Amino acid sequence: MNYAAIKTHDIANGPGVRVSLFVSGCTHHCEGCFNPETWDFHYGQPYTAETEQEILDACDKPYIRGLSLLGGEPFEPANQKALLPLLRRFRERFPDKTVWCYSGYNYELDMLTGQLGDWAVTKEMLGLLDVLVDGEFVQDQKDLNLRFRGSANQRIIDVPRSLEHDQVLWWDGSGQP
Repeated sequence: MNYAAIKTHDIANGPGVRVSLFVSGCTHHCEGCFNPETWDFHYGQPYTAETEQEILDACDKPYIRGLSLLGGEPFEPANQKALLPLLRRFRERFPDKTVWCYSGYNYELDMLTGQLGDWAVTKEMLGLLDVLVDGEFVQDQKDLNLRFRGSANQRIIDVPRSLEHDQVLWWDGSGQP
């Protein structure tokens, strides 16, 4: 996997100050995408063990509320396999911090049906998230007033509660899942 950028003080992609990883590779190609260069799976730099350690070290500050994964597309099958070890280590090291993930895939139609490659990997990755912003960016539904999403069709899903209750439950906006 390659990545486009790491932002160590991001305030736009989840509540509080966060560390954000922008992965490379996306097959959605949404019209009006704010990061079209990340569609290319080879864009940016190779994601290495050193990169993973850099991200974890950046998260190890008391003012960092959590980690956000964006892209590109974190749920592309090739990206999931690279991100899963990061998520495992993050959860172990920072049990009180949150993980947000932005995906153009649909939670029910794509993720829960096992359509994204290895179902065991997708299922475990979902289980390590607190919040998922799902759905492709739709240019005609773009709204700059929306909190933590770009278009009105996108949802902010509380993943643990949704998995527990077997239905989509929206994040309540409190800053905690």
